[in-house]
Amino acid sequence: MKSFILRRLLQSVLVLGLVYTATFWLLMATPGDPFIGQKQPPPAILRALRQRYGLNDPGRAYFAYAWRLVRYGDFGPTISYENFSVGAVIRQALPVSMALGALALLLALWLGVAAGTVGALLKGRWPDVALTVATQFGISMPNFVIGSALLLLFAVDLTVLPPGGWGTLQQLILPALTLALPYLAYIARLSRAGVRDVMTADFVRTARAKGLPPWRVVSGHILPNASLSILAFLGPAAASILTGSFVVEKLFAIPGLGEVFVNACLDKDIPLVLGIVLVYTLGLVLLNLLADLACAWADPRIRLA
Repeated sequence: MKSFILRRLLQSVLVLGLVYTATFWLLMATPGDPFIGQKQPPPAILRALRQRYGLNDPGRAYFAYAWRLVRYGDFGPTISYENFSVGAVIRQALPVSMALGALALLLALWLGVAAGTVGALLKGRWPDVALTVATQFGISMPNFVIGSALLLLFAVDLTVLPPGGWGTLQQLILPALTLALPYLAYIARLSRAGVRDVMTADFVRTARAKGLPPWRVVSGHILPNASLSILAFLGPAAASILTGSFVVEKLFAIPGLGEVFVNACLDKDIPLVLGIVLVYTLGLVLLNLLADLACAWADPRIRLA
């Protein structure tokens, strides 16, 4: 186990280095100048700004940003946020995205497992057919379509929920549902398939033969053994929910890391984009590692070598 974790952490360093390299040179290759807006500064000021952020010499900037990250854990000042460092912007916006993503993941997990279990237990009946159609629809629809539909229905037509913002429980409902619905549908399909496979196992028939109530059989024997595929899916799902929040946060005007990332890309704020990309990459790597460890803990037959 220790050797597996150590090897994965060493691989993470390599992955972060490759992601940093690819992101940096792609940003350098994109057209545009972050210092030229509606009004063009004098040439002397432009030269000073490019010199400050290392954009006059991309090769030197590549190593300078990497050294600053390794030594200070930061990429220095941002371009688009005056008097703010990259680390300060990320620390301010990341908790918002994490709160929204955690709520969306909990909704997807709880409702998805419940719906999938009901569909498997009522195989072939109308709830199972409705679940199959709904999950296919939920997986196929992108976030911005789901969010726009929920906005039109609940914020414009019915006016029962606010159209956006951050700070109250009501403002969380629509963006959390928008993020959760595609993953809810996928978890429901995984739960349905897992429960149907486990229902025919010998230990389930033995539990029923002992006279255990149906809810005890489902909660104590079927669901724990049908949850391995869901545990394996949770790692990439959590990371995908965070990256999927880019569009959702912009749509609902939520001051999270997704909205900051979109604005940084539009402004070609190279230090800030690099910082956000590496934060999400690190989160993806760690969440996948935790998912593998959870699967090994839940099923002793899985050996991490």
